[in-house]
Amino acid sequence: MKAVILAAGEGKRMQPLTFEVPKPLVKTRGKTLLEHTFDALPQEIDEVVLVVGYLGQKIVDFCGDNFKEKKIVYVWQDKKLGTGHALKLCEPHLRGTGKFLFMFSDDLFDKESIQDMIQHDLAVHVKEHDEPWRFGVVSLARDGSVHSIIEKPAVPPTNLVLTGVKVLSDKIFDYEPDLHPVSGEYYDVTMIQKMIQDGHTIVPVRARFWFPIATPEDLAAAEEI
Repeated sequence: MKAVILAAGEGKRMQPLTFEVPKPLVKTRGKTLLEHTFDALPQEIDEVVLVVGYLGQKIVDFCGDNFKEKKIVYVWQDKKLGTGHALKLCEPHLRGTGKFLFMFSDDLFDKESIQDMIQHDLAVHVKEHDEPWRFGVVSLARDGSVHSIIEKPAVPPTNLVLTGVKVLSDKIFDYEPDLHPVSGEYYDVTMIQKMIQDGHTIVPVRARFWFPIATPEDLAAAEEI
C-alpha cells in the first residue's frame, strides 16, 4: 500500500527555525517531525510518495531512495497552491493502485488509529478541537459517516476537525479541487466532499492522539507531552 506525505510547506509560523531547515526536519524529542510521521505509518505501507518544495533538496538528502524500510518517490510542488494541487501532482503514481494513505509531515499522530483507518476503503482521522476554524471541519450524518467537510470555515458548524490523515482511493482523481476564495489555494477536502455527494461513504476514525505543530511554542509543548 502506498502513502502520500506532504512535506512542501514553507513553515512561516515556525520561523526563525525554518529559515534554513524545512519544517519536516525540525526536531522534537531528538527526532525530526518527518521521522515521527514515518514511525506512525502502518507496516502495510511499503512505498511513500513524498511531496517536497521549500528547501526540498534537504529532505531528499535526508531520506534518500529508501527511508525506514519504505521506498521513496519524490514529487515536487514548486508553487504554493494547496493540498488539492499537491494531491493532483501525485496522480501518476497512484492511478490504478486502489486505496492509499494521505497525511502531513509536520504533526504528531498515534499509530494505532491510523492502523484502524486502513481497514476501511475511505476514512478520515478526526478529533475535537477548541479552534476548529483553523482546520477542515467535519459534520456527521445520522449513520455516523461523514456528511460534509468545510475547509477553514469562518463559522464552524461543529468542533470536530480533520487531523490531515485520510485513507483515499484513486477515484479521488475523478474530482477537481476547488479554489478557496480567501487563501487562493486548492484543498483536497473539496475533492472529498464531491465524492461524498456522489454517494461514497467516508468513515470517521477518532484519533487517540494528535498534536498539531504550527509554532516553536508547539514544539516546546510537544517535548513536555
